[in-house]
Order: sequence, then structure tokens, then C-alpha cells
Amino acid sequence: MSTDNVEVERPTRERAAVGEDGRSRDRTRPAVPDPLPMSVVDAHCHLDIADGEDGAWLGAAEAIKLAASVGVTRIVQVGCDLPGALWAVEAAEQYPNLIAGVALHPNEAPRLKAAGELDGALAEIERLATSSDKVRVIGETGLDYFRTGEDGRAAQHESFAAHIELAKRLGKTLMIHDRDAHDDILAVLDREGVPDRLVMHCFSGDTEFARKCVERGAFLSFAGVVTFKNAQSLRDALAVTPLDRVLVETDAPYLTPSPHRGQPNASYLIPHTVRKMAGVLNISVAELCEALSANADRAFGGKW
Repeated sequence: MSTDNVEVERPTRERAAVGEDGRSRDRTRPAVPDPLPMSVVDAHCHLDIADGEDGAWLGAAEAIKLAASVGVTRIVQVGCDLPGALWAVEAAEQYPNLIAGVALHPNEAPRLKAAGELDGALAEIERLATSSDKVRVIGETGLDYFRTGEDGRAAQHESFAAHIELAKRLGKTLMIHDRDAHDDILAVLDREGVPDRLVMHCFSGDTEFARKCVERGAFLSFAGVVTFKNAQSLRDALAVTPLDRVLVETDAPYLTPSPHRGQPNASYLIPHTVRKMAGVLNISVAELCEALSANADRAFGGKW
């Protein structure tokens, strides 16, 4: 796919300045932490979403440079609607550090279905998925029962099943978004068949759910939430996850790790999450970094 005349140096959208709690967020950008001793991969990022004071965007080139300065040398750029998916493909073609994920976020599915546009949007996702070798991931797809009520769940299930089929047919990694839908995620996967490579993005379950996902061959990707004081159940889930099934991500600009919770997130802040994870797993930061890098190679179909 050619990137001639492609504009990827601007965002596709902006994150809201008000949090889910209704309060205005601190949108100042956190300081750069101490670098990691070895390189790791940010397994899920949205470089195309602006977040900063007055909507300021940390551009892709600068975000990649800052990440590399602390040891985050590779990034999985994820598009979760059609503009974002196109941006992800184009950015991955331009920046060697990136690979792309393309999909329709589960909260997109009910809106598209109601407008009679879901089939066409899924066809466009398939076109983008086959447009470049840099597209390694079908995702983020899945189920989200937090923002979508029961009337939209049938559309989410339809879209999720279509993405699973596409990942299996194309030999791509399936990346799952799961919010308040653990049991149904597993039920759909079991019904449709699990792809060869499966990543649970921003893993949010308990120890039992972690074991069930690992039994199905999944990699569990942990975001900054694992550093939050009220996330002990998530740390317990990490503790029972085999080291060869662990990934780390930002979900930037969301889910900023402590001590910067609520501020804009970016890949350069991953060292905070990695250091917390190493403590939970009772291993050295270097040992965890080595595992995270090797796991990312396996989870996403090889090095890039």
C-alpha cells in the first residue's frame, strides 16, 4: 500500500477533557521516566487520538521518539473505527517501529448496524487488513457491555464473530476488547473457534478468567490499570499468568499508569507499568523485559 501523499501527522480525533467521573482531567503531559534496561513492545496504542492541554497532540514521530528513548522500541498501532484503521495502516507503512491493527470497536457495531452500514464497514476492514504486510492484527474487536445496552448486543456479537472469522482466514492475530462481558467473550470464541494467535487487550478479569483465557492460548496484555491502588484483583490475575503469556500495553492516550493516573498517556510511560508488573511477578525488570519482547514476537507473528 503506497503512502504517497498520505497525511498521518494529524490526529483522527480528540479524547474528551472530562473523565468518566464527570470531572475535568489534568491534561498536562507527564515527565519522561527512567529508561528500561531492555527494549519492550507497546502491545496496544492509539497514536492517532489527541490528548493534551487545549487538545494538543503528541504527534506520531515525537511519540515514537520519546518511547524509544526509554526502551519502548516497537508499537502496535490500533485503529478501532474506519478513519482510525486507515490511519493505522498508513502510519505503519511510514514508520518501521509500528505494525497495525484494524477493526471496528464493539461500540461502533450497533451504530453501524442501525444505519445499515455494518456489512460495508466490515468489508472495508477486510480490504485494509489485506492492503499491507504491516497489518498484523484484527482488532480491537470484542464485546463491551459497559457502554452498549442489551438492544445493541446482537450487533456486537455479529461484528465480533465476523472479525474472528477474518482473523482466522487471513492468519492474523485477533485482539479482543472485553468490558463487562467475560463469559460471553469466551462463549463466542468457543463457538466460532479460537485463532492461532489471540491477545486479550487491557486484560480486566480475575484469576479464574485469566486461567480460562490462557487455556485457550491467549496472551494477556496488561495496561496501566495494574498500577492502580484499587486493582489488586488484576494484580492477582497477573500473578497466575504464565510468564510466556504476558504482554504490556498503554492503550494510550487512555489508562495512564500511576503516579500519573488521569493525565495523557503515551508509550514512553510504559516503564511505570513494567516495573510494577515485575514486582508482582517477583522477577527482575530485565527478565520481564526480555519475556515481554519475546512474547510480542510470538503474539504478533514475528519481529518487525
